[in-house]
Amino acid sequence: MEMEQELKPTPRETLLHGLWIDTGSRMEKDATWQRILWLVGNHLQLLAEVEDGKLYRDPTDGRLWELVKTRPELPDGGPPILRVMESARAEEIYGVSL
Repeated sequence: MEMEQELKPTPRETLLHGLWIDTGSRMEKDATWQRILWLVGNHLQLLAEVEDGKLYRDPTDGRLWELVKTRPELPDGGPPILRVMESARAEEIYGVSL
């Protein structure tokens, strides 16, 4: 449970950007990328999806988060970006009524 609390976004966080780590023999996902995967798989609630991204709500504080991929042409979409989004912008992009 304590580890789960550490993975959840803090009120001050507004942007999480995953990166690749070059280990010399292969590329690995960094800790932020792993955290983003955990958040979208275990904590954030999916609200809407468009070709370029996904919109989530944090059930803890109600903030909206947008997940976008930096390299959509790659199989895993490249390093993810998870960022807070204002509701008016979310309604415009995702066509949802919030």
